[in-house]
Amino acid sequence: MCTGKMVKASEANKLGILDALLTEGELGADAIAFATQLVDEGKPPVRVRDRNDMIQPSPETETLFADYRKANARAFRGFKAPENIIRAVEAAVTLPFDEGMARERELFMELMNSSESAAQRYYFFAERETVKVPDVPPTVATLPIASVGVIGAGTMGGGITMNFLNVGLPVTLVEMNQEALDRGIGVIRRNYENSAKKGRMTPEQVEQRMALIHPAIGLDALHNVDLVIEAVFEQMSIKQDVFGKLDKICKPGAILASNTSYLNIDTIAAATTRPEWVMGLHFFSPANVMPLLEVVRGAKTAPQLIATALKLGKTIGKVPVVSRVCDGFIANRIMTKRGVQALELVLEGPTPTEIDKVLYDYGFAMGQFAMMDLVGLDVIGRDANVRTLNGDMVAAGRLGQKKNGGYYDYDENRRASPSPVAAQIIADFAAHQGITTKRAYTADEILARLLFPVVNEGAKLVEEGIVIRASDIDVAAILGYNWPVYTGGPMFWADHFGLAKIVAGLKALEAEHGAVFTPSKLLEEKAAKGEYFTR
Repeated sequence: MCTGKMVKASEANKLGILDALLTEGELGADAIAFATQLVDEGKPPVRVRDRNDMIQPSPETETLFADYRKANARAFRGFKAPENIIRAVEAAVTLPFDEGMARERELFMELMNSSESAAQRYYFFAERETVKVPDVPPTVATLPIASVGVIGAGTMGGGITMNFLNVGLPVTLVEMNQEALDRGIGVIRRNYENSAKKGRMTPEQVEQRMALIHPAIGLDALHNVDLVIEAVFEQMSIKQDVFGKLDKICKPGAILASNTSYLNIDTIAAATTRPEWVMGLHFFSPANVMPLLEVVRGAKTAPQLIATALKLGKTIGKVPVVSRVCDGFIANRIMTKRGVQALELVLEGPTPTEIDKVLYDYGFAMGQFAMMDLVGLDVIGRDANVRTLNGDMVAAGRLGQKKNGGYYDYDENRRASPSPVAAQIIADFAAHQGITTKRAYTADEILARLLFPVVNEGAKLVEEGIVIRASDIDVAAILGYNWPVYTGGPMFWADHFGLAKIVAGLKALEAEHGAVFTPSKLLEEKAAKGEYFTR
């Protein structure tokens, strides 16, 4: 009940949910036989309310509920429904039937009227809206995708490849040298073999999927595939060079897609003579796990490509969200604002621990600094051409969890603790920036500083026509950055928090910190009119 896990008939019978299992196709005869047996045995009808055989008190009963809560505390954190379900079952076990039913009703009504319920009902429909593109109706024909090419066998390329292998699509996996290709294929095999060890697939299925990989050195091997996805280094000149070559190699009618997370798809498409066949397919890392797929629509991308990408996204188990071209598209663009403010805020007084606690308490799985340590500070700050706080951390040899710690120190089990070394690096960088006055911040102040800019950037995405609807932003934030679903996402949360309060908060921050906090025109208009983004 707490997880929504499906229960097979045999297990349901064992649990006492069913009275008997009947033969497939013989329901009528077996039901009569079952009833006849009960009559012959002289057993009277027993109402469900009077059946207590599965809930007799035992030594384990007293600790059952406490143990279950403890075992699932992390998974259930922030959600009201699991706790209320546990309470309802407790009532069923410990109270007379009528009192237990009354208690269950109270718990249900408490959930039904909660903001968490409204948020999750909203999200349920928002996720299903993402495939509705006004100028790409269901009548637009999709293109057949029988073969895929992936350029780059690294972390992203390998993960992208697995998505297609999982649904039986052959993939030509391209690298520039044999060592990189072998390494990438080896990682894919290990991922599948680990799944097999956990019982999630059979050894035969591992081999079936591996057999779908066609390894190749050089782009010429992609001459006959239906779809190419480029996953090379995030640098415009490199991507333009790749697409210029693909333009000459790939067959007419092949879709040329980039997995870029920030770069301009129109600029990439301009390197070809067929920009209408170029688009972005932005997977999130790890690509074989994360459910979000940003479908980036260039100025000249043909509607057929959008229709095909939406269908293909669902085929490989992703939730596709359409974005127009801009820096960072949807999820990265809005969440970058949170990261920027966290790095500014830590120079003004709050510690990484204090900032991360506010985000954790809001519902995120981890805070901004913990996330950066996990990803690797050298990865986040590698392209900076000016002095940055992340750069100073890297210069001091602090790369995050993988080496020497980062904003936190870590023990052998990767448990984090405040770092005196990081605190000194932060203090030194603050002095370099001329920040000498520090003060304490409340949790509400920290949350506003971090999340109001996200909402403001979301409003700009709507205003600029980058997204079709505000709910697409919420889907992207929840699936791409694990924004807590029980808040509904940044735009739904903003509507319920109060747009007028957010505008007022942004203006106060603007007065203190400058134009980076200036409210968007659309946000101000909606706040003034009492309108909403998601209703």
